[in-house]
Amino acid sequence: MPETKNRKESSSTLLTVVIAFVANILVAGAKSVAAVLTGSASMTAEAAHSWADTGNQVFLFFAERRSARPRDKNHPMGYGREAYVWSMFAAFGLFTAGAVVSIMHGIQQIIEPEPAADFAVAYWVLAAAFVFEGISFVQAFRQTRKAARELERHTLEQVLISSDPTLRAVFAEDAAALFGLVVAFAGVFLHQVTGSPLPDAVGSIVVGVLLAVVAVVLIDRNRRFLVGQGVTPDIERSMARRVLEHPDVARLTYLHLEFVGPRKLYVVAAVDLQGDHPEHEAAVALRRVERELEDHETVEEAVLTLATPDEVALSFDSPESPGHIGR
Repeated sequence: MPETKNRKESSSTLLTVVIAFVANILVAGAKSVAAVLTGSASMTAEAAHSWADTGNQVFLFFAERRSARPRDKNHPMGYGREAYVWSMFAAFGLFTAGAVVSIMHGIQQIIEPEPAADFAVAYWVLAAAFVFEGISFVQAFRQTRKAARELERHTLEQVLISSDPTLRAVFAEDAAALFGLVVAFAGVFLHQVTGSPLPDAVGSIVVGVLLAVVAVVLIDRNRRFLVGQGVTPDIERSMARRVLEHPDVARLTYLHLEFVGPRKLYVVAAVDLQGDHPEHEAAVALRRVERELEDHETVEEAVLTLATPDEVALSFDSPESPGHIGR
């Protein structure tokens, strides 16, 4: 059943968030202890990063739970866009608690360097963090790759254009965390070898800049979906075919699709019905097509109207044709 499939996808995303939360809270605690013992700027930056990620998972948990509520009288399009609101909060948290703290601490270490010690502790903690973050990233990668295969996309393409902000955030944050661990290791190692705190401080700044870039990308993606993100041509073509495959539909002259939540679309279309029906029969047929479209797990609401005889039918032939569906 479509509803069952959608619930499974939501459950998979929720599991990904929970795994990321557990991994981040364990890693954040270990990094904090290591930062205190070693005095390393990179370890302090990594601790701030992990605590920011841990807090973000709470926002992402709310995003997944609140957006899954069914629509009601006060929210006729459902609660799907709540996912983008809470994911936006998580992205801002990553920017302020992760990026800003890391950059400021790195600059402070350059101005007033502090001695570092117990480098072995930092290496052990970084290695353990890499394992935990790797487990979380593998879960996010597997779920993203599965969705990408179903839509015939590349995995990274799916991360960028997916309507699921929760999965995108976990994937991006885990990828940034793994890269940040490599940078932190290099900073600590160079600090130990050279005796200079400069590489360690630069490592903290690099981690902060990385988090800022990731946060800005996530904020921009959520902004786009909140203000009304258009769908990709492949989704548009797929929905057009679904409408045209209905036995009551002869032509499709207009199609508007808009995401109203993760994997949820608002559909407006103008169609020409098969045959020549009286007005009341045409109205019944339109409602029947709408209800059958809404039975699909990706359609939150469908609104259909009758096309006029002079309207050009949408075409799949070539991008240059006037009624091409990808326009």
